[in-house]
Amino acid sequence: MHHTEQNDPGQDTGTQADRSADTGSTTQVTGRHRVPAPRRLRRTRALLSSRPVRIGAVAAVACCLGTVVFVESRAATTPAGPAPADLLAERAASADRQPASRATERAPAPTPTATPSSTPAATPTARPTTARTKVTRASRKPSRPTPVAGLTQTQMDNAHTIVQVGVKMDIPRRGLVVAIATAMQESNLYNLASGALPESLDHPNQGVGYDHDSVGLFQQRPSSGWGTVADLMRPAYAAEQFYAALLEIPGWQQMSVTAAAQSVQISAFPDAYAQHEQRASTVVEALV
Repeated sequence: MHHTEQNDPGQDTGTQADRSADTGSTTQVTGRHRVPAPRRLRRTRALLSSRPVRIGAVAAVACCLGTVVFVESRAATTPAGPAPADLLAERAASADRQPASRATERAPAPTPTATPSSTPAATPTARPTTARTKVTRASRKPSRPTPVAGLTQTQMDNAHTIVQVGVKMDIPRRGLVVAIATAMQESNLYNLASGALPESLDHPNQGVGYDHDSVGLFQQRPSSGWGTVADLMRPAYAAEQFYAALLEIPGWQQMSVTAAAQSVQISAFPDAYAQHEQRASTVVEALV
């Protein structure tokens, strides 16, 4: 009687389970049998199989981190500068605090060696300037003298003419005083025409007198040979005629003002000239 051996169901199930478990794993071939690979070897292979993807990801991450690090390093090394307006203000303030940096733009400071050379160079330019200033002021000075001794401007102008003529003729100061005192007495230092000579009214005059044919500052008479009416009505000519007659009197310089004036004028009131001597001296002093 033949017995058919039946396998143990439990054993067959276990064998199939081991086979199904080994089917999904990696095995090594040893001889004719396949032996499952160790667990560490399987992990290594898995890592190697996924390495290209992980290397690319790591490289990308490293690149990004490098960029961030580079940017952060530049931000750390580059100081945050002030605003443009603040920077300009800071530069201007720095320039003010450093005047030496602008020394080349200014004239160099005088030194003991530079002073002798610079001073003579400036002096010639300053002296002509001063001279020109004085000339300009002299030209602007009024030609009409300031009245003194209670005279009006017209009287002072006539006195000025008398003194100028005497200075040109080299008349001493005392002769100038005699001439001014005489004109004060004769015409009160006005160039007078004569009512007796209508011709005299045709010439510039400052009033009219009525002492016969006497005209001008010294009331000289054309009929006595002093000159023509037109000539005697000119103050400069009349003064010249008076000085010429005074110089012909011997010793006039030792005479009193009254005596010298009377010797020329032959007036009916010889003592009248003395009262004008003080004022005449003041006028001459102001004009000479």
